[in-house]
Amino acid sequence: MRTNKMCAIFANKHEYNPIRPLTDKRSLSTLYFAGKYRIMDFPLSSIVNAGINNVYTLINQEKVRSYFDHLGGGKEWGLDTIGSYDYIDFYQSMMQQKARGENYFDDIINFLETANLPYTVFMGNKMIGNFDLQSVLHFHQENNNKVTAVFKRVKSDNVAPDDQIFILDDDNTVLSCQETIDSQKLENYNLALNIFVVNTAWLISELKKAQRSGSSTDIAKRLAELSAKYRINAYEYTGYLRNIHDIKSYYDANMDMLNKKDRDSLLYGNQRIITRIRNEVGAYFSTDSEVKNSMFATGSRISGKTINSVVSRRVVIESGSEVKNSIIMSNSQIEKESHVEYAIIDKNAVIEKNVTVKGTKEHPAIVTKGSVIDEDLIVK
Repeated sequence: MRTNKMCAIFANKHEYNPIRPLTDKRSLSTLYFAGKYRIMDFPLSSIVNAGINNVYTLINQEKVRSYFDHLGGGKEWGLDTIGSYDYIDFYQSMMQQKARGENYFDDIINFLETANLPYTVFMGNKMIGNFDLQSVLHFHQENNNKVTAVFKRVKSDNVAPDDQIFILDDDNTVLSCQETIDSQKLENYNLALNIFVVNTAWLISELKKAQRSGSSTDIAKRLAELSAKYRINAYEYTGYLRNIHDIKSYYDANMDMLNKKDRDSLLYGNQRIITRIRNEVGAYFSTDSEVKNSMFATGSRISGKTINSVVSRRVVIESGSEVKNSIIMSNSQIEKESHVEYAIIDKNAVIEKNVTVKGTKEHPAIVTKGSVIDEDLIVK
């Protein structure tokens, strides 16, 4: 009898210089999204929605605070219940072990052996989507694969230079894979989503082989290469997707949520998106406020004009001010008669009275966390 039991490896590896300064003091996983969510909510929700409560999480040591600030005790995701197991490890520890010639995958192998479940899902941290991992597992079983890779056909603006790209035949069999930077320039790509369902025993064997030969610590890249080696049938994901790797991709993903079709596909499908609960009052809109096509999280006070914008929790937009085509993160304040357009305002920032912050759609103006802007900031 087949089982649908899986454990998970959630890898928070990806960090990109082109998305700085937004990630100077936080991991990419914990960037705000659509007002009340964080990017990590999407892979983690997919894991929990698949009935998985044994999770091995890899994070970057220098940005651990932002991760734990959002995850807390894991209550919202059910990772604090009896029978759940949330193991946290650092990429830096793995790299140090490899440098010393030690067995750098032993902690992961120990987790997999302890969980003692027939299947494992591996997920990366930068893809915003709503992934049905039980459907991927069913596909994996029906095709009798050792490993099943998930991919999506995307346009060139939805890939990063270090992404893995699949070459597929008409039956979606993986013929080869390579990094985007090494691939032929195309209008569309078969993007590997850093999501894999594997047979656990096989994965343990492959990890042991990898560390004996001193292979890379990049598990996702190895699984993509093994998908090509074994010519497996890949699973095509057809839902909403944004691949976050620079300022433009992050800005566009948030603006997508102002489109009902994209918003409903991502946030209101059969698979719920879980985030940390905040017990706050709803957003307040004064009689002076004017709002068009915008999203607001709880606790905000809106007295000015807000158009085509995404506003996080506890934001104040004062009377006479105007916010257009922008992302405003939590606890920020837009003072009277100020103008914000095509901008990303990080949390706890203040735009003082009569100040203009303006970028372009291609190059949004960035106001860093905790900044006080007292003179015009124009990006052309």
